[in-house]
Amino acid sequence: MKIHTTNYQNTFIEVAEDCPATNGEIPQQKGDKKTIANIEFEIISKNPYKYSSDDVLFQVFADKNDLTKSEYEKSREQFFSKGQACFRASPLTKRYGWGIHNDENGKIALYGMETPEYQELSKDKNLKVVKAMRTSRK
Repeated sequence: MKIHTTNYQNTFIEVAEDCPATNGEIPQQKGDKKTIANIEFEIISKNPYKYSSDDVLFQVFADKNDLTKSEYEKSREQFFSKGQACFRASPLTKRYGWGIHNDENGKIALYGMETPEYQELSKDKNLKVVKAMRTSRK
């Protein structure tokens, strides 16, 4: 079975062109259920450069589907047996104003679009810089 990945190395994902935020916003929880954006934000903001994109996206899937730890290995293999949307399609980069830096090991961290670090990363010639996907078509 082919295993797909969403990981990037030495890449910075800028916010989408049509992102409504003007700075990095903490996603609000809707009711008593955490949203995808809540879970992604919580994991990455508390653990910068600890997890890869694949790690975070699978954890969101596991949380949303109430998987037990014993189900992780088999479920992760199944999850990545087909292509998954990367963080260019994340609500963090499309709606909430967060850029995502992927280091040389594929580990990720968040940077609010208003921060000096975001500006530096978006101009870094040693990084591949890509935009998040637009929410609406042109």
